[in-house]
Amino acid sequence: MKRPRGKRTSLVPTLRPEAPASNVFLSLLSSVQRQVDLRLAEFLDARIERAATLGPEVREMVAALADLSRRGGKRLRPALLMAGFRAVSSRDSSAALDAGMALELLQSYFLIHDDWMDGDLVRRGGPSVHALLARRLRDAHKGAASAILAGDYAAALALEVLSELRVTKSKATAIFAAFAEMQISAVSGQQIDLVGKARDIEAAYVLKTGSYTVYGPLRLGAILAGGSARLVARLERLARPLGVGFQLRDDLLSAFGDPKRTGKPLGNDLKAGKRTLLLAESLRRARGKDRGLLASVVGNPRAKEAAVVRALGVMDTCGARAWVEARVTELANEARAELGAGITAEGNALLEGAIAALTERRA
Repeated sequence: MKRPRGKRTSLVPTLRPEAPASNVFLSLLSSVQRQVDLRLAEFLDARIERAATLGPEVREMVAALADLSRRGGKRLRPALLMAGFRAVSSRDSSAALDAGMALELLQSYFLIHDDWMDGDLVRRGGPSVHALLARRLRDAHKGAASAILAGDYAAALALEVLSELRVTKSKATAIFAAFAEMQISAVSGQQIDLVGKARDIEAAYVLKTGSYTVYGPLRLGAILAGGSARLVARLERLARPLGVGFQLRDDLLSAFGDPKRTGKPLGNDLKAGKRTLLLAESLRRARGKDRGLLASVVGNPRAKEAAVVRALGVMDTCGARAWVEARVTELANEARAELGAGITAEGNALLEGAIAALTERRA
């Protein structure tokens, strides 16, 4: 695999006692984002060129995948992978950045399929892949089918990237096993979310979001750095509540965040009938007309904006919003309880920053 040209920079500043208090994870995130973006751009450009030799139909599909993959992703998962690496070792790792690129390709696969299943036409400020391909192919069904193939293609590319990591055979085996487990968990969680009858919504969040957003990346980073089974288990105990807290924050932002900052239409989850913990708690608490108003918007894609705003008001005034906020704080504290001995000083600082960034974010 070709590597981006130019000078390499350190992934994160060395932690010094005299350094001002700040979230070092955000510094890592910024650095990793730049470097993963460079790798993705070069890798996907080469893939578009190769696809073009197979005909315009294949090129169109790969170009749509590349467009989404390069369109404003935060690169949170590669940064968490690097934090997992730094929990074991303080050295830089090109292999960790490449593994982070594989995570981003896996994320594209999930986003493409998720948008099609949910009927979402917008992603990251632009058209979702099935919407883009439907327009380019001038056929809604072919656009959807092509998008599914684009997602499958992205998953295959992720495996290709992992196969080229320069690691020992034992590490490669562990990495592929962890990657497969992460994907299986996320797909299982998506199925639970799709049917919408989860008996334990938080447990579903652990599968769908926590598995490949928090624990999977941390685990991969620790494996790459040669971390012990005990350390990996500790990272799992940290990641489980953090993954749920991250998803709950996402639910709150989807409901009450500024659409210009979140990139999601107002009340999108409500109108889609998405069974979030926020919604479940709101329905449990709301009474009389308030409950009827809320129910009239849930699962109603034609709900007017004014009705959506009133429904969101019910979710706030009934106390569900405050309850979820308190739950996020509780989960963040559970994650923090796993920091300490056995993790490098730099790793502890990065993980503390990650906990704050994932649970306190505003976009």
